[in-house]
Amino acid sequence: MAGNDQTDVVVIGSGACGLVAALTAAEGGAKVIVVEKQRSIGGTSNFLDGTFAVESEMQRERYVTFSRDDAFKAIMEYSHWRANPRLVRAIVDESGRTISWLQGHGVEFSDATINMPNSPRTYHVVKGQGAAMIKTLATDAKKKGVDIRTGTRAKRLIKEGNRVAGVVIEWDGDEAEIAAKAVIIASGGYANNKEWIRKYAGFDLDLNVIPVGNVDKTGDGIRMAFEVGAADEGLGVLELNNVGPVGPEFAMKNAIELVVAQPDLWVDLWGERFCNEEIGFFDTSMGNAGARYKEGFFYRLFDDSIKEELLKKGIEKNVAMDNPPGTKPVNIDRELEAALSRGSSEVFAGNSVEELAEKIGMERQVLKATVDEYNAFCEKGHDDLFAKDRKYLRPLTGPRFYAAKTRTVFLGTLGGIKINHGAEVLDKKGKAILGLYAGGFDAGGMYGDSYCISATSGLCSAFATNSGRIAGRNAVQYVK
Repeated sequence: MAGNDQTDVVVIGSGACGLVAALTAAEGGAKVIVVEKQRSIGGTSNFLDGTFAVESEMQRERYVTFSRDDAFKAIMEYSHWRANPRLVRAIVDESGRTISWLQGHGVEFSDATINMPNSPRTYHVVKGQGAAMIKTLATDAKKKGVDIRTGTRAKRLIKEGNRVAGVVIEWDGDEAEIAAKAVIIASGGYANNKEWIRKYAGFDLDLNVIPVGNVDKTGDGIRMAFEVGAADEGLGVLELNNVGPVGPEFAMKNAIELVVAQPDLWVDLWGERFCNEEIGFFDTSMGNAGARYKEGFFYRLFDDSIKEELLKKGIEKNVAMDNPPGTKPVNIDRELEAALSRGSSEVFAGNSVEELAEKIGMERQVLKATVDEYNAFCEKGHDDLFAKDRKYLRPLTGPRFYAAKTRTVFLGTLGGIKINHGAEVLDKKGKAILGLYAGGFDAGGMYGDSYCISATSGLCSAFATNSGRIAGRNAVQYVK
């Protein structure tokens, strides 16, 4: 066994939750070690665009009146009160102060805005995305004396009596112990654990649900907490979405994706319409609707007339903050030609609806009936089936028709370890396990059965940073 260490606080994971927790604890005077099993830091947090907060100084400057009470009510109602209300309240109340704290450490924000229609301005856009935030936090943490160890895997917790007393780690094939007065679990969930995804969420990973931006998230932190008696909460809840086309031949945020993200005509595997496509503005609703199809995908249709309108006026539905409404899919013709010429199994085209159906493998008459019915709704300006706003009713008239396969994806797992509003890990009797804290994707209680998005976009990153702040602060208090 390699040499052992001793510290005040060990943080497992170097994403937003872990680095915020570590820096907060170091500011409180604690000696902190961060262990990260990857060779680089940040994990999924490197890809975030922004974060949720209410009553921040940025919002005050913009006369945003959406309050902490408003946000608390929105989250609880969205979850039908399945979320932990004390935890939700703690995260919401902390959120505005956390923006100021992040700014004080050099994290820059470009705006407090929205990224979906008719929502309050609670989305704080990070300059340089999450990678810039991670770099800034890590730099400041090191200045405060935090020891960040990459390529170091946490294997199990050390427990003495009724308290956690450290972590067993593995580095370069050798095991060692880090004795600590407190441990904070922030390892990022279990998005890449096939067995757990099947067991808890009912999906087959990489077959009918695809993890996005997650690498080697096997639930290590959750497993270690369970081994010392932690209770579970929210297992099986995923941050679902639906995107496409996907595959190595398609660049991220490609022109085809910009086009198919729009609220035009969507059909299931049999060619029938199944939703009000306006849900495409709201990732959770779209993800949930698509996830009803256990094959893991559905089809989005458009035609030359829609393509030309988007080239003239730009898109309505954004694809991340760097492709806002009004962005024009200038490469759409070139990308379509390239995909079709290589015989893509993700993109299809036909000179008639019937030919398109044949290319996809649908019954010709079913898809033709669907398009005819939809076009009739467009003509009279009312969607008799799903009541879509008439401004999004664009008929498919050709002369060429297209379809893209879009797949059920998820950005992270949203449950695991049961915690209280102080980020303390709870056992099966609801009692805190002394010296053990958790947050971010490893912890449950912030959501019901779905990611809350209606008024609180960016809540996952906010839960990570704010639970990290709370865990770091309370760990210091416990240590002292």
